[in-house]
Amino acid sequence: MAVKGLGQLDQVYDGSNLRIGIVYARWNRTIIDALVEGAIKRLQSLGVKEENIILESVPGSFELPWGVERFVQKEFEKGHRLDAVIPIGVLIKGSTMHFEYISDSTTNAIMSLSSKLNTPVIFGLLTCLTEEQALARAGIDEGKTMHNHGEDWGAAAVEMAVKFGYN
Repeated sequence: MAVKGLGQLDQVYDGSNLRIGIVYARWNRTIIDALVEGAIKRLQSLGVKEENIILESVPGSFELPWGVERFVQKEFEKGHRLDAVIPIGVLIKGSTMHFEYISDSTTNAIMSLSSKLNTPVIFGLLTCLTEEQALARAGIDEGKTMHNHGEDWGAAAVEMAVKFGYN
């Protein structure tokens, strides 16, 4: 299975003045941890300082939209603006309709957050048919070199914040 990512950025981006939030679900923790690590690695490679990457967790992917909204509001109340937010979650299809309901509603809610919060919110939700697909997209595949989509989300956050942000 070939899993490709974002590809080359269209220009060089300097994220050294950015504050990026990552809100991640704790469900499917092995996959989530790899995706978060990939996002952080890419953010740092684009100049985002470790102290400007703020992490928070929520129980599962369904809680991501509300968690992201409150996370951004709480940071603002503390006097901190986030230049972009990456919600990270994993949904894996099971034998019931649960997957369809959660993936559809969570996707729509995440999509609406950028406009509502006036902040780039990157779509960091894997919706996979199998655990093997999710592992591959997190860069975990028994010795094979696979692509970690968290890296793409980190790059997208920096690009959107630099191109369209307030810095």
